[in-house]
Amino acid sequence: MTGQTNPVFFLDTNIFVYALLASEPLKKQRALQLLEQALATHLGCTSYQVIQEFANVATRKFAQRFSSEQCKQFIDAAMQPLNRVASSPGLLNAALDLQAETRYSLYDCLVIAAALQAGAEVLYTEDLQHNQLVGGTLRVVNPFLMVANERL
Repeated sequence: MTGQTNPVFFLDTNIFVYALLASEPLKKQRALQLLEQALATHLGCTSYQVIQEFANVATRKFAQRFSSEQCKQFIDAAMQPLNRVASSPGLLNAALDLQAETRYSLYDCLVIAAALQAGAEVLYTEDLQHNQLVGGTLRVVNPFLMVANERL
């Protein structure tokens, strides 16, 4: 519902990654706040694609890589409860349409399309243009901008 006090929000992959990244303590703190809010209020959501991207990063790119079991445990505890959007032909078609409009990568457009499909009003990510309105209802928010400014 547009205009409600507590809008549905969508968490991109980088939120989950920063929630576990000790090397970025300010971003970690902000990401954990968003993740805790998402789980506590049931207003936060994500997609199956984001879960897949996270699994790839956690098991291949973390300085201390997650084992398969650690990755499964985190996904089951923190991501599956928020998973509202599965991959589908319709999602891919929506992403391709968005790609033609926005010129973002297909993977970014899949995230945007999933956020729109989930009815989110806010997409938390650092990968897209901050404050951009997509599809007339979805606001892109970089939750780490204030964190970056705190260092100054």
